[in-house]
Amino acid sequence: MSDNKGPSFGDYLLTFLAGAATGFILGILLAPASGRETRKKIKEQVKKGQEIAVEGYQKMAREAERGVKIAREKAEEGIEAIKEYLEKKKSEIGKKEPEFPEDLDTEK
Repeated sequence: MSDNKGPSFGDYLLTFLAGAATGFILGILLAPASGRETRKKIKEQVKKGQEIAVEGYQKMAREAERGVKIAREKAEEGIEAIKEYLEKKKSEIGKKEPEFPEDLDTEK
């Protein structure tokens, strides 16, 4: 049902966010700055991280919606094909004449 073609967008996003967080932490720890400047940098980086996370979430939500739409369309196509098949079989059955065994005496 599901084709696993490699890493998904979510995998890339998670890797990116982990790398960004690691870089941010190392940058804060290794850069000489006052407490006020450090807090300001942390606040700015958290804001950027939130924006990236929101953008990633929105993209994943759009992709999920697209996937649901495709699945719904395929299900509807399958249901329609089954209905057509059943109607065809019903009409074939209706056209057949009943078969009776030769030795059955129907006039008794």
